[in-house]
Amino acid sequence: MEVLKEKVEEEEEAEREEAAVRAERGEKVVRPMEVQREEAPMTQEMLRDLEKKLSDIEMAIPEKLSTFTKDTIDTSKLPLSYQSNTLKEEHLLQVADSFSRQYSHLCPDRVPLFLHPLNECEVPKFVSTTIRPTLMPYPELYNWDSCAQFVSDFLSMVPLPDPLKPVVQEEEKVPPKKYAIKPPRDLTSRFQQEQETKKLEEIKAEEERQLREEEERLLDVEKAKTDPLHGLRVHSWVLVLSGKREVPESFFIDPFTARSYSTQDDHFLGIESLWNHKNYWVNMQDCWNCCKDLVFDLGDPVRWEYLLLGTEKSHLSLTEEEEDGLNDDDDVENLGKEDEDKSFDMPPSWVEQIEISPEAFETRCPNGKKVIQYKRAKLEKWAPYLNSNGLVCRLTTYEDLECTKTLEIKEWFQNREDMLELKHIDKSTGLNVDYFKPGHPQALRVHSYKSMQPETDRIMEFYDRARVDSLVKREETSKTMTEYYRGRSDFLSYRHVSFGDRVKKLSLNSAESNPRPIVKITERFARNPEQPADEDVAERVFLISEERVQLRYHCRDDHITASKREFLRRSEVDHKGNKIVMTPDMCISFEVEPMEHTKKLLYQYEAMMKLKNEEKLSRHQAWESELEVLEILKLREEEEEEHRLTISIYDTKRNEKSKEYREAMERVMHEEHLRQVEAQLDYLAPFLAQLPPSEKMTRWQAMRVKDECLSDFKQRLIDKANLIQARFEKETQELQKKQQWYQENQVTLTVEDEDLYLSYCSQAMFRIRILEQRLNRHKELAPLKYLALEEKLYKDPRLVEFMKVFV
Repeated sequence: MEVLKEKVEEEEEAEREEAAVRAERGEKVVRPMEVQREEAPMTQEMLRDLEKKLSDIEMAIPEKLSTFTKDTIDTSKLPLSYQSNTLKEEHLLQVADSFSRQYSHLCPDRVPLFLHPLNECEVPKFVSTTIRPTLMPYPELYNWDSCAQFVSDFLSMVPLPDPLKPVVQEEEKVPPKKYAIKPPRDLTSRFQQEQETKKLEEIKAEEERQLREEEERLLDVEKAKTDPLHGLRVHSWVLVLSGKREVPESFFIDPFTARSYSTQDDHFLGIESLWNHKNYWVNMQDCWNCCKDLVFDLGDPVRWEYLLLGTEKSHLSLTEEEEDGLNDDDDVENLGKEDEDKSFDMPPSWVEQIEISPEAFETRCPNGKKVIQYKRAKLEKWAPYLNSNGLVCRLTTYEDLECTKTLEIKEWFQNREDMLELKHIDKSTGLNVDYFKPGHPQALRVHSYKSMQPETDRIMEFYDRARVDSLVKREETSKTMTEYYRGRSDFLSYRHVSFGDRVKKLSLNSAESNPRPIVKITERFARNPEQPADEDVAERVFLISEERVQLRYHCRDDHITASKREFLRRSEVDHKGNKIVMTPDMCISFEVEPMEHTKKLLYQYEAMMKLKNEEKLSRHQAWESELEVLEILKLREEEEEEHRLTISIYDTKRNEKSKEYREAMERVMHEEHLRQVEAQLDYLAPFLAQLPPSEKMTRWQAMRVKDECLSDFKQRLIDKANLIQARFEKETQELQKKQQWYQENQVTLTVEDEDLYLSYCSQAMFRIRILEQRLNRHKELAPLKYLALEEKLYKDPRLVEFMKVFV
């Protein structure tokens, strides 16, 4: 009603302004006295007419606004707040209904307001009461202090250049060279090179043109598919207003994905209304430019029409001077009106507190699986431990829009015992790449392969600090194997092994029993600062088939060439058995600065013998590398078949060992409790209850009670022994029947049937053994228990005086 009064006052003000303008122009204002007198009654009459029109307006509310049905939710188990409304809620619904009629009258072209939908029990509920406020009031939905602190910490770690100091990159100082070698003359034809370059550029331009045309065609196809529901969809989002908790600007949050979006995002076409647990606001601004020009000042009644007039509503944003000026006026105007309270408090929420169990929270989505379809891609997500292989995410990209031709697959894993983290499968090339976290038994980090068969192309990368040999990477083909090292004590950094054709030999595993013959081994070493450069080997080549060894030493800083040495390795004896003597032609050397001791045959002989031993060691290490590759491949096959998952010791529901231990402890505690209860039982109560309650017990009655108690206990011991004996005989007979069945059908049994038979026999023998032990133990303890009970009866305070007379 306040809105209607404001509208009438605006019309009267406009008429007075128009009359004043006419009077200034000299125009005669003709206004009969009758009209002037009837002006106030006409205003009241207009208000009555509007009230009548508003009362005649009927809101078209859909019959079924809720997607919940009786089949999905049992409404009888819901609390009373779901099934009915309180008096305050009924009053609020009437206020909301009146507000909705006024809104429909003033804005007939807009969509009806979403004010009081039906809940699960078909009861209308105001939308603000469906929100259950938490410890952090709206709009402070998240703790932005921690986010700001994180940003500041991150910026403090990033080194930023000083804007006042120019960044100068110092050039590396190279010592002047005494000699310069002229490069060889280029004899290639420049014309041919230009023609080849031109041809390649034409081919590349043609491919880019075809690709661009294909993309344009796909865009045209997508644009042709118009959305018939564009602008008609209504969705609820979360709005976080700026101003509090250091929120610099307002933004939206998608409640389904928890992603934040700016209010300038093009996905938002407009806003109909806002609400929280305190009030409801209707957007009165034009959304012709989506939400980009909206002002989110909820205290401005021109832009946001509020439903409830309360003390908690947002105030209009003003400057400090205006606020100071208005405060004084408000104090004067509000003097004496403190007792007048026209506000209406929002009723408390009727929704129960949401309780999510750890199991349901861990699923993260219905049934623990979520599929998101993108353009030429599909993303699948699973909850941890839902898949037996630990798969939690899979991203599949396709070549076409119909998603029929797979391009590549990426799979993410968690809680894998083999520490597998990511598997990348390229369908176009057939290349598989496995990524591992630290902790693999073989310190494997990355494994690239096309086939799991040995002696095929593959690349293995390792965590070098977790290995004794400091291996970083191993590259293998059908004929070669290359290994890279880092930080070794012997300064070895590279080893390349070339293999020859294997001699044909029948064996189950040719790689182990019939290894490939080694033709050449090339090893490279890093610089050892403790040795002179002329004596520090940089590269060592073992030409095994040619029986030669080539050495190349490190180059000095003041030299441009390095020393080299080559040994002709011969056998120690000839074909006649005569010992071969070292000769000068067996060592060919080039030394930058010749030294006398290196020319002696003894030095050369010792160097050749040392190289011979090192060659054996290198060949043995190459053979061990081959065996390690076979071991890793075998281990990977077992891991892919078993795909065991690691379970925390604190996860008692999945950890079987922890679960068994807990159950055993509970069983022991329960048995101890029963033992204590049994100790507290009155073993004479059933027999004393047979005596007259008022009469005093006689000696004859006491002896009868004692004999009946002992007789009953003896019978219980006999019954227990018979029960154990019966179970023992039953298990034995069933085992004999099973063995007889096995003897009759042994020929026709499958491997699975034999495994089941062996498993049954093992369990049956275990049960028979346990029953036999229990029977023997019962036979040993029964007499002792009988004597112990008899002693207790003699010492019982109710029978002790009669037992003394008897003794």
